[in-house]
Amino acid sequence: MLKAGGALRMTDWETAPAVTETPDIKLFGKWSTDDVQINDISLQDYIAVKEKYAKYLPHSAGRYAAKRFRKAQCPIVERLTNSMMMHGRNNGKKLMTVRIVKHAFEIIHLLTGENPLQVLVNAIINSGPREDSTRIGRAGTVRRQAVDVSPLRRVNQVPPFAETLSCGDPRPPSLCLHCHCP
Repeated sequence: MLKAGGALRMTDWETAPAVTETPDIKLFGKWSTDDVQINDISLQDYIAVKEKYAKYLPHSAGRYAAKRFRKAQCPIVERLTNSMMMHGRNNGKKLMTVRIVKHAFEIIHLLTGENPLQVLVNAIINSGPREDSTRIGRAGTVRRQAVDVSPLRRVNQVPPFAETLSCGDPRPPSLCLHCHCP
């Protein structure tokens, strides 16, 4: 294609193949993020599951804790995976937790026939607290006051629950995760 002068001729450009569309990115090569609906308007900005955040694996090695609110951009399945790496004996074992999440998604898909991403999003929406209480008062007199919970906190409080599911349970973690997700 290159000529003596090192430049391409126009006819060479015309014969180059056209760029084809990129394939649909599916989680674990199976589940598409296109049909996932987030029904809670307040959580749409904080549950990262759509095209921009679509990944093949929940293992991006992104720096989501560097700035405030950046963790909202972390894909929700990766946040679930990261939250399962808690306590000293599980620190750094991300491949193990990715395998557990994949196995749990397989079980969810076999039992419900739905997209496991949609089941996860629905579980997060349903289990996130909407109201909490705070302590008001000084020194000796303290009383509790009801407050609304911010959307980011609603999403943040759900994944750490996942790592406590199989504590003291003889079943595998993927079965425990599946039992609590739908």
